[in-house]
Amino acid sequence: MTSKKRTAKTPDLFDQPEPARKRPSGKAEQTGSYTAKDIEVLEGLEPVRRRPGMYIGGTDERSLHHLAAEILDNAMDEAVAGHATRIEIEFEPGDILTVEDNGRGIPVDRHPKYTNKSALEVIMTTLHAGGKFGGKVYDTSGGLHGVGASVVNALSEWMEVEVARDRKAYRQRFQRGHAATKLESLGSAANRRGTIVRFKPDPKIFGSAHFSPRLLYRMARSKAYLFRGVEVRWKCDASLLKPEWEIPDEEVLKFPGGLLDFLTTTLGSAKTVARPFSGQIDNKDGKGAVEWAIAWTPEIDPFINSYCNTIPTLQGGTHEQGLRNGLTRSLRAFGERTGNRKTALITPDDVMSGACAVLSIFIREPEFQGQTKEKLSTPDAQRLVENGLRDHFDHFLSENPQEADALLAFAVDAAEDRLRKRQEKEVSRKAATRKLRLPGKLADCTRDGQNGTEIFLVEGDSAGGSAKQARDRATQAVLPLRGKILNVASAAAGKLQQNQELSSLVQALGCGTGERYRDSDLRYERVIIMTDADVDGAHIASLLLTFFYREMKGLILSGHLYLAMPPLYRLTQGSNTVYARNDAHREELLKRQFKGNGKVDVSRFKGLGEMMPAQLKETTMKPGSRTLLQVALDDPDDSGTDSLVERLMGKKPELRFQFIQENAVFAANDVDV
Repeated sequence: MTSKKRTAKTPDLFDQPEPARKRPSGKAEQTGSYTAKDIEVLEGLEPVRRRPGMYIGGTDERSLHHLAAEILDNAMDEAVAGHATRIEIEFEPGDILTVEDNGRGIPVDRHPKYTNKSALEVIMTTLHAGGKFGGKVYDTSGGLHGVGASVVNALSEWMEVEVARDRKAYRQRFQRGHAATKLESLGSAANRRGTIVRFKPDPKIFGSAHFSPRLLYRMARSKAYLFRGVEVRWKCDASLLKPEWEIPDEEVLKFPGGLLDFLTTTLGSAKTVARPFSGQIDNKDGKGAVEWAIAWTPEIDPFINSYCNTIPTLQGGTHEQGLRNGLTRSLRAFGERTGNRKTALITPDDVMSGACAVLSIFIREPEFQGQTKEKLSTPDAQRLVENGLRDHFDHFLSENPQEADALLAFAVDAAEDRLRKRQEKEVSRKAATRKLRLPGKLADCTRDGQNGTEIFLVEGDSAGGSAKQARDRATQAVLPLRGKILNVASAAAGKLQQNQELSSLVQALGCGTGERYRDSDLRYERVIIMTDADVDGAHIASLLLTFFYREMKGLILSGHLYLAMPPLYRLTQGSNTVYARNDAHREELLKRQFKGNGKVDVSRFKGLGEMMPAQLKETTMKPGSRTLLQVALDDPDDSGTDSLVERLMGKKPELRFQFIQENAVFAANDVDV
């Protein structure tokens, strides 16, 4: 399988043009000297406006939405801390966004250090000012740098903040980072509390970038999923929406199931390998809380959506590593307990190759890489997630053995596919630096090119010797294979690459395997499986057909694969000699071809090696007198063939036993003693 990794855009710190600066006049300008006059000191929020990329990653549409996220995260922090139950988001024409919560409200009393300013004004106009540094006000929060609200203020054309606190309401207006009005009292607010932030991004900073209703709606919905105790009310002016977006202009978002609700909605009707694995760890000991929901499915591209304190960590981090390690170690332990020797092949990439996962953690004082908080670097987060999740996953696997077996088989298949692809890359690199080498046992034809040529795959050196003498050297090649080849449907990828017979076969055909199969590189027009006409020969032919179906399906789809039909019996009466393919054909010939009382001599070939080269040529190899069966697929989507191959040739013998029981009634009760 293909693992897809999620990539996130790296913030460009140099995406803004250098602002024009007025050069100092006088002597310094003429001589190019460097003095104290050239040192520029930026005060207040001016550094944010000069270099927005350092704080929000850039000035494109994605960075613009970081402003909305900062204000929404502040409201979520109040909800997570247990002080707010409702958050309202409203989007209006003109790129105006309003975020309201019913939390405690931003403090408005005089700040002890800045006595001429209220705490509200200090928070909105001063970098690194907030209530989240000491950990006394918020146990967990997303905004720990103290720059969120002030950065939004700095990059807004205007911002208006209204606070309802202690039964009174207050309001203050700001413009491009500066207070435009003093804090004013709005009178009594006995029936409400909380904070309302309304702002318009500055077009001088963001140019033609605008808020997207779709992104804002998804942001609001994700917050409701992440914290099941909060109700998020979404409202958007209907004139801003397009019908194809399928976004409501008003909706109340509340999900009691949390992340599991999100995962179920995302997967829709997709079939999963096992039922979703979900759970949570409460913050009882102060180390943090964790919630997760995971499902494995081959029908949807895998993803991991991770969050820390409701902040999306697009580049992952230590908590995602804990998730990967916990799942892998638990699944390995289950495989070892059940005696599955292929368990050792599994890596975290194999376990997550088909996983759709959502992970959310709440911890005190998280450490992020960069102000945009896209990657978590807190070491304790890995231990918290890994240890807690592994314990729950151990119980999940033990209590659901069928689900566990399916997940283990899914991971093992991914591991084998990974090893096979790695081997193919290594072979490809080697082939590029050396001349074509063919297997030593191959008797190649002399004609160059694919047209009109064919290769016979025979069992054993004895049959190979007869076939080499019977062939047309110009157009027919012969490759003897030793005994029964590996069953690729049940073998590990490592064994497939180590099998000498299959390696020789792949080398002789020259067209590659799996995703690297190239029909144009095939060295022969027809590939003919020529095995003995008995049960053992049929088994070897089945193994080869399984190999071609699994590793070179293009060979079948392009019509290059055939089965030879050698005889099992020779019937002779005087000068009349005919050949029979099987028992039924023998009886038919005895009735139709031979008349009179003369004795018919019936001899059975024990194998192709016992046939004279002339007999083998005439009956099986010579065009015009031979019979070939072309191998084809009945079902275009391969679903039926996949199921049949897995049932008859796969890793579970109980499926073959079941097939034998179901079809035993059709078997002829004719056994040679």
